[in-house]
Amino acid sequence: MMGHISFLYFIEQMGQHPVLLISVLLTLGVIFVNGWTDAPNAIATCVSTRCIGVDRAIIMAAIFNFLGVMVMSLVNSSVAMTIKNMVNFGGNNGDALVALCAAMAAIVIWAIGAWYFGIPTSESHALIAGLSGAAIALQGGWEGVNFSEWVKVLYGLVLSTIIGFAVGFVVCKAVTIFCENRDRKSTNRFFTGAQVAGGAAMAFMHGAQDGQKFMGVLLLGLFLVNGKEDTAGVVIPIWMMVLCSVVMGLGTSVGGKKIIKSVGMDMVKLEKYQGFSADAAAALCILFSTIFGIPVSTTHMKTTAIMGVGAVKRLSAINYKVVLDMVLTWVLTFPGCGLIGFVMAKIFLLFR
Repeated sequence: MMGHISFLYFIEQMGQHPVLLISVLLTLGVIFVNGWTDAPNAIATCVSTRCIGVDRAIIMAAIFNFLGVMVMSLVNSSVAMTIKNMVNFGGNNGDALVALCAAMAAIVIWAIGAWYFGIPTSESHALIAGLSGAAIALQGGWEGVNFSEWVKVLYGLVLSTIIGFAVGFVVCKAVTIFCENRDRKSTNRFFTGAQVAGGAAMAFMHGAQDGQKFMGVLLLGLFLVNGKEDTAGVVIPIWMMVLCSVVMGLGTSVGGKKIIKSVGMDMVKLEKYQGFSADAAAALCILFSTIFGIPVSTTHMKTTAIMGVGAVKRLSAINYKVVLDMVLTWVLTFPGCGLIGFVMAKIFLLFR
């Protein structure tokens, strides 16, 4: 298969392979839900501190999601190519496609449930769990799950939580010390603009991480129906970047306000300098993860950075009930999405 994939070729392949069409539609549904439930994290703080209106923030998020997808895919597309390593189908591409569809369906079901309760989820971890559950269903056991890769994901989960909190704390502490003797009005004016920039940076990094992951899924489906097992050497086409960004932006515009309230308003009451600190800390952490090709959860990075910022003032500033709800959702994502992926794979097998 050629390194460059045209839009017309992709459409032709969907016409020839109905299973690819189903895979693409489900993946676009996941990207939409990701924009609905995950992208609002990027702009939650700058909206909650009234630095920018919700509608303008959503437009900004859509633009910078696209730029993040495009720029970081050109710089380093390794995040987009990590999905296949999680499971092993022994060269059976038909099984791999069924698993891909089952995992996408699991993410949509899980994420909509979490959105209903206003809790941000990690579609990255939902994807991994859904794929693993589908692999277990198809192979009748644990042989299809690569536990060495799973360990890396769990390490990443723990590290993103610790690093997000620590960097949020350090950045906010540094800002507090630097601005201690400065005029409050002038610093507020500065941080109003700086926080909008911080929100844009977070949206950029969200596109860089999550946009890449799901473009990787789109490409993997295309390769599987053509008898190939990985997407090594492929150039991610510009049209695919635009498509992912537009769908993600539409999702953010539809359902973003509920998540913005949970992350930006309910968890910690933030001032402008605190919102800037949280955005700067999270964006830095995600930037380094993306450069080194490590798939991390933008949700975890942002929410733990906010907790770290809140802890600078006092630990009691954090609303632990909201934090507990989020942690519980993160923990339940693995068995929950794994189970849904298992069930969906069994259902898809009946119609194959």
